[in-house]
Amino acid sequence: MNKPNILLVGAGAVGSTVAAWLAPHNKNFYVFDRPQVLDRLKNVGMTAYLQLHAEKNGNEGGGAAPEKPASSKPASEKTVSEKSVPLKVVYRLEDCPTPDIILLCVKNYSLRSLSRLLVDAFGADELSDTIVVGLQNGVANQEILPDYFSNLVYGIVSFNAWLDSPGVVGYQSKGPFLFGTPDNDNQKAVQSVVDLFNAGVPAIYSEHFQDAALCKMIINLTNSLTTLAGVGFREIDDMSLFQKLLSRQLYEGIKIVSAAGYRECKVGGAPAWLLIKASALLPQKLTSVLFRRNVKKMVLSSMAQDVLQNARGQNELEDINGHLLALAHRYKVDAPYNEAIYSICRQEFARDSFEPLSFSNIWQRMQT
Repeated sequence: MNKPNILLVGAGAVGSTVAAWLAPHNKNFYVFDRPQVLDRLKNVGMTAYLQLHAEKNGNEGGGAAPEKPASSKPASEKTVSEKSVPLKVVYRLEDCPTPDIILLCVKNYSLRSLSRLLVDAFGADELSDTIVVGLQNGVANQEILPDYFSNLVYGIVSFNAWLDSPGVVGYQSKGPFLFGTPDNDNQKAVQSVVDLFNAGVPAIYSEHFQDAALCKMIINLTNSLTTLAGVGFREIDDMSLFQKLLSRQLYEGIKIVSAAGYRECKVGGAPAWLLIKASALLPQKLTSVLFRRNVKKMVLSSMAQDVLQNARGQNELEDINGHLLALAHRYKVDAPYNEAIYSICRQEFARDSFEPLSFSNIWQRMQT
């Protein structure tokens, strides 16, 4: 396609990095979000910065997270900023030329309402050839988007990013993005999206997309436990217990995904299944150093940003944990750690005012 019209919907952490990396390479790149967000982007553009983790600091080996940090960034870091990127914004979808590519960078719980808005604004017939790209955690988007669009591509975000404020986004690595479809069809559209992204950020065509998507969901299980314990918002009261809970949670995820017939697929910097299994089964004295090092690199997950930062009632617990537990029930895989953490999260996240729990408290509740 020659100079395609590209519409990005949702300037959160993921959408902001995409805008910062792709807009300079595409003349007809438009962003749609809430008016107050667009006001900011129109006036100051988008600035992205790379966070470089400092391996040695005063907290080496201590395992304590910073107390209520001002942003989602780890406490110990250096940063490298990119120049501010000017953006074209649209306050009404009707003001955007009919897009050749739509990049949906919103959470699954917003997909239906925004999909209806897009169809109402442009018309179903006009969007029949438009490539619509779903960039969500989990696979719920594969059930939602086909109700509205026919030319679909799905993407996996395999790096950590956080939004400091509208127009300022940080990230730990520049990509890569993985693109594909559950059945490895629509290959021409997938390649078009890969080519589009590769102009500004590494992107990979995955012929095993569904394997990769389920592998990413295993890693996303981390979000529920770290949100429940407020990692990044309060001190970690028991690093050993944190490792036990998290490693068992992820190891159960591997067993669930394997039983469902999916295979290990490398996704960004995610740890290999063998390392996850070792952390769960070997004595902690052999694995604790690596675990503590990885904890220091953690940033607030998308779930934590919803529950802790933005106090939203909606989050990704059902799309990630609920989906994997449904697979566990279907394939008769015991997952007691995931069952317990999911149950506690459902209870606590439903409170009008959620307060993170200590790991000792979580452990005690798991025994009842």
